[in-house]
Amino acid sequence: MEIFYNVFVLLHFVGFAALFGGAFTQLKGPKRVVNAAMFHGALTQVVTGVVLLGLQEMGDGDVNHMKLGIKFLVLVVILVLVLMNRKKGNVPDGAFWSIFALTLANAAIAVFW
Repeated sequence: MEIFYNVFVLLHFVGFAALFGGAFTQLKGPKRVVNAAMFHGALTQVVTGVVLLGLQEMGDGDVNHMKLGIKFLVLVVILVLVLMNRKKGNVPDGAFWSIFALTLANAAIAVFW
C-alpha cells in the first residue's frame, strides 16, 4: 500500500510542477494565457489529491481533515479559475495572479502545516 501512496505523492508533485511552472514561465510575458501545462497540472492535482485522501483514510494513521479540506477548497478555486480562463487569448491579471498565488499558497499549506 505504501508504494501506491508514494506513486500518487510523486504524481501530485508532478501536477504541482506543471501548474506552477506553466504560470511561472509567463511572469514577464506581455500576454498571459492558461496553457496546457497549467490545465493538466490542475487536473492532476485534483485527481491525485482525492486518491491520496482515500489512501490515507484506508491507512492506520491520523488524517488532518481540516488541512486537507482547506487544500481541496483552494485547489477547487484554482481549477475553476483555470477552466474559466482556458479559452481566453489573454487572461486578466487578477485571474492569473490568483492562480499563481493560490498555487504557491497551497504548497505552503502542505509544507508548513
